[in-house]
Amino acid sequence: QDDDPQAGEIYAQFVRRLINWLTVKTAEGDLYEIDTALRPNGNSGLLVTSFDAFADYQSRRGSNTAWTWEHQAMTRARFCVGLPALADAFEGVRRDVIRAPRDLALLAQEIVAMRHKLRQARPVPAGQFDVKHSPGGMVDAEFAVQYLVLGHGGAYPELLDNVGNIALLIRAEQVGLLPVGVGQTAADAYRELRRVQHQARLDEMPTQVETSTMATESQAILALWHAVFDAAS
Repeated sequence: QDDDPQAGEIYAQFVRRLINWLTVKTAEGDLYEIDTALRPNGNSGLLVTSFDAFADYQSRRGSNTAWTWEHQAMTRARFCVGLPALADAFEGVRRDVIRAPRDLALLAQEIVAMRHKLRQARPVPAGQFDVKHSPGGMVDAEFAVQYLVLGHGGAYPELLDNVGNIALLIRAEQVGLLPVGVGQTAADAYRELRRVQHQARLDEMPTQVETSTMATESQAILALWHAVFDAAS
């Protein structure tokens, strides 16, 4: 949020330097992995932008506007560091994005289509269950939560807070958006899937296990998926 005519160039240079610091290779491996291609327009997009331009993009004002998958990301977005006034402004935009009225059937269609694309990009060997990418895995739970937040956040303020998937699943059940028990069971399953994922990463092991190992958890997540998207179709 800087009116200097050179602001864009100066901050972009600073961000590139920051990325170099954060991606430095150490004796223990990479410090952080940062994928700047995840910008709205990929490598051809601006590395930094003004807050007003960001707000316009997310609010779909103008010719270049956010896609549904970017609004899915906004449900999980957090302000990390900066001026307190910018933090408040960012949270205001985030909540406005979530509360915006949507065609629920179209929203469900777009989220399901994106899920299919991700699944095709992450094939899993037969007999194996990837705790994140397989049907009944973490991504299914996350996409279901994102649909509930984007589709019903305007009517249920309880869903606006960025409190994580487990808490949001429980809240969605409490306000009646999920059948009794489905949200809590899926939350418990998601917690276990995440525990297995974290343990595998700490041990530098694959996040794929035998299908039978996580059968209970995958069934709970699939029940959530069907409860959310079968009702929306």
